[in-house]
Order: sequence, then C-alpha cells, then structure tokens
Amino acid sequence: MIAISAPIVHAANHSASKTVLVLGDSLSAEYGLTRGTGWVALLEKRLQEKKIPSTVINASISGETTSGGKARLDKLLIQYHPDVVVIELGGNDALRGLALGASETNFRDMVIASKKAKAKVVLIGMQIPPNYGRDYTERFFSIYAKVAKEQQTALVPFLLEGVADKPELFQADRIHMVAAAHPAILDNVWPQLSPLIGQSVSSSIKQSTTPVTTPGKK
Repeated sequence: MIAISAPIVHAANHSASKTVLVLGDSLSAEYGLTRGTGWVALLEKRLQEKKIPSTVINASISGETTSGGKARLDKLLIQYHPDVVVIELGGNDALRGLALGASETNFRDMVIASKKAKAKVVLIGMQIPPNYGRDYTERFFSIYAKVAKEQQTALVPFLLEGVADKPELFQADRIHMVAAAHPAILDNVWPQLSPLIGQSVSSSIKQSTTPVTTPGKK
C-alpha cells in the first residue's frame, strides 16, 4: 500500500516543492503501528512544521526485499518523478539468507536508476543479529557503505542506531519497533535527508522578500 501525503505548500516558493519517495519494508510501512505514528509519517509532519514545501510518498511494503524494490522502482520513478529517493531495504534479504552479491547488485541498480531519473538518493543501512554468523553479518552491513561510496550518495549507517539495543522499544515479535522508537528513527535519517530537501528551499525562501499570493486562495 502506498501512502501519499497532501502537498505541503509555502506561499513564498511553491515552485521549490520537493517530492520524497520512500522505498522500504515493514520498518517504514508502519507494521504493527497505528497509522501516522511511523517515522515516514513523522517526517511529513516535521517538514510541515518547518514549512518545507514537499510531498512524501511512502511506497514501503512489509516483507519487501531488494529484488522486490528494484522491480517496483522504475514504475514509481515514472509515476511520481521524485526529487529524493530514500531506500530502506535489505533486512528481509538477510533474514532469508539471500545471496549478498544479489543484494548488492540490487542496491546499486536502484541507486543508478534513481540518479538517472535525476533524483538524489539516501541509502539507509541495516544490521542483523549476530546469530547469522559474524562473517555474514559484517559482509551484509558493509554493502551499504560500499554502494554509497561507489555511487557517491548519502548514507544513514544504521536506521536503528540508539534504539536497537533497547528491548522496551520492540514489539512482541522482537523484530519491529513500537511507535515510541520512531521519533529517534527519524532523527537518524534526518541529518542525511534534510540537506537534500531543505537547503535549496530554505535559501530561496530567505531570498524572497515579496509574498506570492494565489488569487482566490488564502
């Protein structure tokens, strides 16, 4: 299910509105949460509070893998023409023990496709429990930094930094986080995402000295 926010409009610079596409799995799809309490919904609220003109499209699906995200991405790029693509995938690849080489290729292909569509990319890293073996877990985690460095794209090293080590922030399944964890999750993403959607908008708003009014609208 794809959730699309209403555009957040600032009168001073309507033309600078940004479209953010989040392509993720259950951690971004509000699995087990009341709708509107996940980090993507909180992102939308933060952008609104900061008066950054934007549309947030949450194309995350519970259980999604990198291959599934790759298969869906081209259509999403054509449909929404995003300015920024946030890729939060990989956890389900690891939990299923899928080949790391395939996951790496899928990440690379998604980043390249997004850049060809003139979108900036934020790649979000994930870690898996050590019971999968040290070699596999370390190689899996290193994929994100490798692809981000190679493709010169923004990287959030670990989505659950500061929350994964707190048992009280997990749902009963011990995999997904409760709503109370999602503000911190957004704080992990924000430093890498905000420069891509906020700096140019903020600069142009500051330079605008005459308010722009649309006839017939307040």
